[in-house]
Amino acid sequence: NGVFVALLLLIAFFAIANPRFFSLSNGQTILLQITELGIVALPLAFIVMTASVDLSVGSIASLSAVISGTIMVGSDSILLGVAAGLTVGAVAGALNGFLIAYLGLSPLVVTLGALSVWGGLSLVVTSGATVTGLPQEFRSLGTATIGPIPLQMILLVLAILFAAYVLNRRPLGRQVLAIGGNARASRLLGINVRRVQLQLFIVSGVVASLAGIMLSAKLQAASPAIGSGLEIQALTVVLLGGVAFSGGSGRISGVVAGLLFVGVLRNGLIILGVSPFVQTTLIGLTLIVGVAMDSSIQRLVRDSGARTGRRALVE
Repeated sequence: NGVFVALLLLIAFFAIANPRFFSLSNGQTILLQITELGIVALPLAFIVMTASVDLSVGSIASLSAVISGTIMVGSDSILLGVAAGLTVGAVAGALNGFLIAYLGLSPLVVTLGALSVWGGLSLVVTSGATVTGLPQEFRSLGTATIGPIPLQMILLVLAILFAAYVLNRRPLGRQVLAIGGNARASRLLGINVRRVQLQLFIVSGVVASLAGIMLSAKLQAASPAIGSGLEIQALTVVLLGGVAFSGGSGRISGVVAGLLFVGVLRNGLIILGVSPFVQTTLIGLTLIVGVAMDSSIQRLVRDSGARTGRRALVE
């Protein structure tokens, strides 16, 4: 609930600071700007709910984009390029998941290392250059619409609805929350914890690849830095949305609110002419605030539970 209030206050502030902010066209701009970020943040939210994390989504997006773009330019086949990009994401996600779920390595260490590995490979593949000359049909997807609504906006809405359905209505959603609450107890209840973790990392990798490909279509080129910073922004969205970093709780509605908050913040700062470097700083500060809020809430919950337990013993 706190992030919803903060979002309304932020909208009010920017609307007062610059009347141009509060317009229909700018609202559409905000939604278009957060499409790829939102798509990446949704599977990341599931991973964080299991008390894990994936910091490699940005570099996976970059690697997939440049490989997809390189193959498109070389073969003039959009389908082959997209398939190759998504395969890269699936393999990268599977490798992360295997190391974490089956070898028991730290998610933070594995995905932080993968961030450098996949980011480095994206530079190796292109020699640091941006891939240009993408097929016209692919580039047109970046601005495609269904009626008056941009295609990418529709994809984001569908992804949100699907994520909410899985978390609230499917066994996988209950398993994710159970694993985050207590992985050992989940195993005793018959939940295949390793398989669930592996599946989540594969999905995260594929979705990160999709985001990178979508960004390259929108920007008309595939840069090895196209996903730079995406992991920090996505994690900021997730934590601001109330997903506990310790796992076991979270709602998709909260993630959507966190996504809108970050989108409004970025857009409002651009309209006010704030330097991109300052914007990056403020996003980082927002992440710190989100983590601090999460820690405070978890501490309050634990203290409240302990007090309730003591009263029950006394009675």
